[in-house]
Amino acid sequence: MIVCSCNVFSDHQLRSRLANATQRLRMSQIYDYLGSGAHCGRCAHIIKRIMDEMTDGAIGPVDAMRACTLLKQRECWKAFP
Repeated sequence: MIVCSCNVFSDHQLRSRLANATQRLRMSQIYDYLGSGAHCGRCAHIIKRIMDEMTDGAIGPVDAMRACTLLKQRECWKAFP
């Protein structure tokens, strides 16, 4: 479905971006990735809902392990034994 009619991007594009993120993104980061900017703002609540659905409102263990790619491997093993 089209999430943003001003910039014409879909929920598939949004979900793809969120799935590859290592941390919760800000709205501006999502728009930057999709090569657009906020215009009328009507899509903001839909974007937030999809973000919340994908993260269950918080960062879970799988997301935390993906975030380890930003750390040194040795530090990751200490954090997640």
